Amino acid sequence: PAPPPAQHLFSDPSEIDTLRGNLLAWYDKSKRDLPWRTLAATEPDADRRAYAVWVSEIMLQQTQVATVIDYYNRWMQKWPTLQALAQASLEEVNELWAGLGYYSRGKRLQEAARKVPWCWGVGAFLDPSAACGSVLAPVCLASLGLCAAATRVVTELGGQMPRTAEELQKLLPGVGRYTAGAIASISYGQATGVVDGNVIRVLCRLRCIGADSSSPAVIDRLWDMANALVDRSRPGDFNQALMELGATVCVPKAPLCGECPVRQHCRARRRVEKELAFASQKLFGKPAPVPDVEDCGFGDCPLCPPATEPWDSSLGVTNFPRKAAKKQPRVARTATCVLERRGCHGALEYLIVQRPSSGLLAGLWEFPSLALAQGLQEEQQREVLADHLQACTGRPVAAGDLRLIGEVIHVFSHIHQTYVVYSLPLDGDVTLDPALSPSRWVTEEEFHTSAVSTAMKKVLKACEKQHGKDSDHGKASKRKRGAKPQGASSTRPGTQLSLRAFLQAPTSL
Repeated sequence: PAPPPAQHLFSDPSEIDTLRGNLLAWYDKSKRDLPWRTLAATEPDADRRAYAVWVSEIMLQQTQVATVIDYYNRWMQKWPTLQALAQASLEEVNELWAGLGYYSRGKRLQEAARKVPWCWGVGAFLDPSAACGSVLAPVCLASLGLCAAATRVVTELGGQMPRTAEELQKLLPGVGRYTAGAIASISYGQATGVVDGNVIRVLCRLRCIGADSSSPAVIDRLWDMANALVDRSRPGDFNQALMELGATVCVPKAPLCGECPVRQHCRARRRVEKELAFASQKLFGKPAPVPDVEDCGFGDCPLCPPATEPWDSSLGVTNFPRKAAKKQPRVARTATCVLERRGCHGALEYLIVQRPSSGLLAGLWEFPSLALAQGLQEEQQREVLADHLQACTGRPVAAGDLRLIGEVIHVFSHIHQTYVVYSLPLDGDVTLDPALSPSRWVTEEEFHTSAVSTAMKKVLKACEKQHGKDSDHGKASKRKRGAKPQGASSTRPGTQLSLRAFLQAPTSL
């Protein structure tokens, strides 16, 4: 395809130099103090720097910075190196990740950790010149509890973390183009650009890119632009500055254009000024201005907004970027039963089961659940859930014993999930068939520290809320049953009498 008009490109070297200088000067003065930035700036070991950046980037994907900070600090305190993370279990990873969403990211991070760190952990003991499969290598690996097949990892990764964005993306599970670019530029100083949601917004506004910003053609252009702009002497800082600008100034709604350090390079802002001038001239009956030679037409340019989406003067610079309409999430219903019992110390306990190791919420724990077919009535829901619980527990479960708590709605990125919540008190121990899924009884405290999803925490909260209402209702009924009849004397020692009762003549015996 033909290259887009100059309006959508950075083709002037002097403009690029000025933009870099202004953006980096602003970043040095205004950047937020974030724990991963401190680690990346102070850690002398390149592999540890890469690990610190890697964890932060995975956590920050579609999660707000304020939410990530506590998770990140706890993670780095528990697993300060990839070697430490490699020795953790998936259960531990899920427990710490709970609440961040997209649990597969934490899982892939640990999978990559198990692939990488042994090149550090055993590197000191291995003879670099020794052939893979030598006597020395398997002995060292075995002493660390690894199978001899892990020797291949040492050879494959050459004794260290991959040092380029291309190798990081190729060799590490879960590391895509953006994450690889961030690690390589921040940790190793590779002059490579990054494109995330914040960068997309900034670049689209700087160069009036109004086509669908999620389309492959536009994304490719943005990557070319990011690679052309990145500062060669400070690539990591430049990329962080570009992301910081999108996160704090060039925000999706109500951007702070007056505080933008690169506003003189922003063609969206220039477009707003031209539209205002045109509206003013039209108001006073003046002829329309002659189009600027740099202005790009609509409809023919692959980077301009489509002709069906004209400029909206009320949006200003937020006309850019444009995104395709999001797909509506799939609707799903699931029956969930909170099985309860009194433990040996009298504390209330709940039965939880582990989800499969793949798919949605892989490896997390939940209350026994069953996906419901559309259109089932409550009676049918009870029956299919009772059959499911009976098959799992090996003991009869009557549909009438299931108590309806209510519905809990949880929206995942692509699923609008409704949990139809039931509760069922049980006597004695119940263990589900281990061939179906692992299960265990947990107290409320143990439940919240287990690897459970936010949705399951909502389910338990709804159940506890209903129990609280029942308890209050029971107390009120008891008070009502124990109340004295009207007119009966309620006087007892120490009770203050009303004036009428005080003046009333004493009753004769």
